[in-house]
Amino acid sequence: MNRKLTPEISRRDFSRSLAATGFASSLLADLQNAHATWLDSPKQPFGIMSGEITHHSAVIWGKSDVDARMVIHWDTDAGFKNPKKVLGPSTSALSDWTARCILNGLPSGTTIFYQVHFENSAGASQPILGHLTTPDDGNSDVFFAWSGDTAGQGFGINLDWGGMKIYSAIEKLSPQFFVHSGDMIYADNAIPAEIPLADGSIWKNVTTAAKSKPASSLDEFRGNYQYNLLDANLLSMHRSVPIIASWDDHETTNNWYPQQSLKSRKDRDHYDALELGRQLANRAAQAFFEYNPLMPQASGERRVYRKFSRGPLLELFVLDLRSYRGPNSTNKQTSMDSQSTVLGADQVAWLKHSLHKSTAIWKVICSDMPLAIAVGDSMEGKNYFEAVANANPGAPLGRELEMADILGFIKQANIENIVWLTADVHYAAAHYYDPKRAAIPDSFLPFWEFVAGPLHSGSFGPNALDGTFGPEVKFQFAPPTGSKLPLAPSDGKQSFGTVRVSARSKQLTVDLRGLDGRVLEGGSFTLDPQTKT
Repeated sequence: MNRKLTPEISRRDFSRSLAATGFASSLLADLQNAHATWLDSPKQPFGIMSGEITHHSAVIWGKSDVDARMVIHWDTDAGFKNPKKVLGPSTSALSDWTARCILNGLPSGTTIFYQVHFENSAGASQPILGHLTTPDDGNSDVFFAWSGDTAGQGFGINLDWGGMKIYSAIEKLSPQFFVHSGDMIYADNAIPAEIPLADGSIWKNVTTAAKSKPASSLDEFRGNYQYNLLDANLLSMHRSVPIIASWDDHETTNNWYPQQSLKSRKDRDHYDALELGRQLANRAAQAFFEYNPLMPQASGERRVYRKFSRGPLLELFVLDLRSYRGPNSTNKQTSMDSQSTVLGADQVAWLKHSLHKSTAIWKVICSDMPLAIAVGDSMEGKNYFEAVANANPGAPLGRELEMADILGFIKQANIENIVWLTADVHYAAAHYYDPKRAAIPDSFLPFWEFVAGPLHSGSFGPNALDGTFGPEVKFQFAPPTGSKLPLAPSDGKQSFGTVRVSARSKQLTVDLRGLDGRVLEGGSFTLDPQTKT
C-alpha cells in the first residue's frame, strides 16, 4: 500500500526521488567506507521520531544499539538536493543509547524531509527517512489527532490481528502531529503470550522479558517503550507524524501519586524495597524522557506541562495531573491545599498566565484526565477517587476546587474558545459543560470536553458523570451494556479523535473516529469561534 507523506508526494516517489539525486547512494557509500563489518556497526532497531514542532525548530529522536554519534540530514526538497547536516549527541548506556537533537533554523509552513543515522569508528547504521511540517502564519488549516492508552490490560502486539493497527489509521489521515494524552505504556501490566476472550477465541501476543512482569527497574521501564516500538504500525506513523507526548498513571503504576505508599498496595510484591510512588516515578520519568522526542528544559527540569503555538489559529496547552497532585482520597476537602491539589500552584499559575497571554483564536487544553467523569481508586480505599470529580454533584470540593478556580479565572479574564481534550477512561465521549446547569450557576464560561481512546488496550465504561460543573453527554462510544470487560481491541471499541481548525472559517471541528479511522456516527462536532464582547 502506498501511504502518503503529504498530499503532493508519496513515500514511494520520495524514495525514487532520493535515488535519482544520487544523495542516498553517495551517503551510503560514505557510510560504508569503513573496514568494520555490518555486525560491528550501529543499528537502529526502534525507528525514529519527531516532536515539539515550532515554527522554526523540531526535536528528532533516535536510538542506537551501541555507543555512536547521531547524525541528521534535512532538506525542504524531497530529493535532498541541498541537504543540511546536523551532528547530534553521542549515545551511551547512560541514556540507553537514545538521543535527541534539536533542528533549528527551519523555515515556517514548510515540509521538512530528514534522515537519521548513527555512526562510530566501526561504521554506520542505515539511514531512516522521515518528514514533518512546521506551522505557518494561519494560511492553512491546522489538523491533528489525539488519544491515549496503549498496550493495557495485557493486550499487546497480536501479529495475527495486524498489530497495533489503529496507528496505521491515524497515519493515513496525515495529521500534522499526534497528541498522546497519557498511558503511553502500561508499565504495571504484564503482556502474556495468550488471553482467552469471551467469544472463545485466543488473543496472541508478542512477548518480551521486560513485559513479563510489572516494571520496577529502570531497564524494565525502558523495555515497556521498546515493546511498543516493536509494532510496525507505530514505527511507520512515527516517520511521518510528529508526536506530543504526555503521561498519566500507567507510565509508572496504576493510580500513582508522589506520596503513594507502594507497600500498602494490593500489588506491593512487584515493587521490592521501593516504598513511595515518587521513587518509582523517578525511574519511570527517566525512561519517559529517554524514549520520547521531548524538548530539553533549559534548567534541566523534567517538565511534562508545556505549550505549543500553531500560529494565530490555535495554541495547545499540555497539562500534567500526576506530578504535583496530593494523595488520592475521598476528594471532599473544603479548601485548596497540598491534599486537594491536582495541578499544583506553579502549574495553575503557568496555565492562567499562558491562557491570558495567548492570541490564538482557539485554546486547546490537553489533559491526561477528564474533569467530570468519576474515576474511582479502589486500590487505595473505599470511595476514593483518582481523577478530578468526586461523584458528588454539589458545590466544588477536593480537586474540583482547583478546577473551579481555573474556570472562574477564564470567565473573569473573558478568555473565549477553550476546548478540553482528554483520554484515560477507555471510551470516547463528547461533553458540553453548561454553567447554567452547574452547582454554582454562571461561575464559568461554557465549554466542550472531548474524550478519546483507548488506542490499543482493553475497552471499559461508560463511567458516571459528576454534575458539579454541569456536564451533559452529547456523544458516547463505549462497550455495550452487559459486556464482559475489558473488551479486546478486536471488539472494535478503540478510538481516537481529530481536530481541524479551518483557516477560512476559523471553525474548529472535532471528529471522534473508530479503529479504521472513519468518523463514528454522531461523533462529529463543529464549533464556531466566539468573539469577545
